[in-house]
Amino acid sequence: MSTDYRPIPCQMYAELEIAIMHQVRIRMAWQTRQGRTRLEQVLPVDLRTREHEEFLLAEDSHGQPLEVRLDRITRFTPV
Repeated sequence: MSTDYRPIPCQMYAELEIAIMHQVRIRMAWQTRQGRTRLEQVLPVDLRTREHEEFLLAEDSHGQPLEVRLDRITRFTPV
C-alpha cells in the first residue's frame, strides 16, 4: 500500500513524547483531511503507528478523543 505520509523530525517526535509523559497540554495547529486548518488546545495521550503512518492520540478541550496524523501537525507549543 502506498501512502503520502512523510515522517516528522525526530526533535518534534521527542517533544510530543515528553508532553505525553508529563501530561502537558499543548496548543496545536494541524491540517484536517479536508485541508482546513484547526487550532486547538489538546492533551496528548499516546503515539501510534498504523499502516506505515504515525498518529497522535489526544483529547480535545472537551475531553473527546482525537487522532491526528503526525505529518499534518504544522506547529505546537506547551500550554
